Amino acid sequence: MDIGIFGIYNSLGPAAAAAFLFWGIFSITLHELAHGWAALWQGDQTPRIYGRMTANPIVHMGWMSLILLAVTGIAWGVMPTDPSQYRWGRRGRIIVSGAGPAMNVLLWAICWAGLGAMVAKHASAEDGFAGLRSMPEGTARQLMVFLIIGAMLNGSLALFNMLPLPPFDGASVLAGFSRTYYRWMHNPRVANAGFFIVLIAMFSGVGGIMAEFASALGQRLAVLVAHAIG
Repeated sequence: MDIGIFGIYNSLGPAAAAAFLFWGIFSITLHELAHGWAALWQGDQTPRIYGRMTANPIVHMGWMSLILLAVTGIAWGVMPTDPSQYRWGRRGRIIVSGAGPAMNVLLWAICWAGLGAMVAKHASAEDGFAGLRSMPEGTARQLMVFLIIGAMLNGSLALFNMLPLPPFDGASVLAGFSRTYYRWMHNPRVANAGFFIVLIAMFSGVGGIMAEFASALGQRLAVLVAHAIG
């Protein structure tokens, strides 16, 4: 089987497969907690009432999501909130819905900054990532793979979740800016089409394009860090 953890294991080895599993669970859990923290800041106690302000990934993802992460590489999480309780009303959606992708952007930046530090230590700025890829097997190379997987996964999660289509976070963010879009997003026919929108987005190649875009930006960040340290 060449998808999910099995595909990564076959192509990159057990350390990369373990890194993918770690980053998938860690990133989604923090994504959902970021929604919860933002909701609490907006005055909505729903995440706390339902016991969702926990680091337990099973609470946020559920067993089905965890199993599909391993089998297919696709997973999700849920953070219950009550927009009617937001102190900023409809505009509060911008903060609460945007907090999850913002957390993924933060993790993406940390990973690429770490890779930039590795470039400064193990390769010249001119060699860049080519120099890192030529490193012999060892702890440093495993750390490089670990950070690359974290960077790629979080970059994709951030961009994917900001698609302005329900049920992605980007739809709620846009609804916070536009009353027309807010009404459209709450149309039952649009909401029911959400599942099919997710499938189309996942298997249409959009994810690959987003991953390449996030990688290109990340490499620029890493080079800046490498030059700053070097």
